[in-house]
Amino acid sequence: MYSEKVMDHFMNPRNVGEIENADGVGQVGNVKCGDIMKMYLKIEDDVIVDVKFKTFGCGSAIATSSIATEMIKGKTIQDALKLTNRAVVEALDGLPAQKVHCSVLAEQAVKSALFDYAQKRNIVLEGLEDFKPDEDHHDHEEEHE
Repeated sequence: MYSEKVMDHFMNPRNVGEIENADGVGQVGNVKCGDIMKMYLKIEDDVIVDVKFKTFGCGSAIATSSIATEMIKGKTIQDALKLTNRAVVEALDGLPAQKVHCSVLAEQAVKSALFDYAQKRNIVLEGLEDFKPDEDHHDHEEEHE
C-alpha cells in the first residue's frame, strides 16, 4: 500500500522541529480531522537555507512534510513556489488515492510559510497573489465518513 520512500520518510522524517526567529512560518490543516502541518523557513538572499516542520497527522502527512522540506531546502523562493502536490507524490513514489490530500497539505504549508515571509517584508511574491492562508486547503470529508 505504501512505497518504501513513504515508509522511510514516515519512520525517519527529515527536518523535524522548528526554527527560532524563522523568516516565514505557515500552518495549514483541519483540526476536525486531525492533520495539521506547520512549516518554518530561514531565507537568505532569496534562498531557503533551512526548513523545518512539525506535523500532527497520519504517516502520509508526516512523509509528505518530510519530503517537501527536502525538495525546497537550498532552492530559491521562486523554485519553492513551483512545488506541487503532484511533485510531492511522485517524489514519494506514489500515495494511496485516499492519502493524496496530504500532499496538497504539504504544498499549502510551504506556500503559507512563503506568504508569511512576504507579509513580514511587505512584498508580493509572484504566484501567491491569490493565496489565502486561512482557507481550509484540506478538503477530504469523504475520507472520514
